[in-house]
Amino acid sequence: MVTPGAECKDRATPEQVADYTLKLLRRRIPPAVPGIMFLSGGQSEVEATQNLNAMNQSPNPWHVSSNARALQNTCLKTWGGRPENDALLLRAKANSLAQLGKYTSDGEAAEAREGMFVKNYVY
Repeated sequence: MVTPGAECKDRATPEQVADYTLKLLRRRIPPAVPGIMFLSGGQSEVEATQNLNAMNQSPNPWHVSSNARALQNTCLKTWGGRPENDALLLRAKANSLAQLGKYTSDGEAAEAREGMFVKNYVY
């Protein structure tokens, strides 16, 4: 996704991220490519889901989806090994709605809004 740098003070709206990202993709990716999967590292779960949602509200020829960050952080923090915790289901539902362009961030947990950027992180 085309987003401002992690240390940029000016944050882009989901609509701006969608606009810049889809412009870039249209210039470089053939419409015959069936789908594009984003790794949304550095974004919060809500931010990644909002950006995905905005992309899917705009016409584009691809199946645009996300995985990784948009599903992981809150799930791991909340789940804690207890099967009764349904954080994964909630994140999966949010991202399922975003793939349809129908997501709203109303009622999202504070953990899902936390950014996950780690300065100087090395794999």
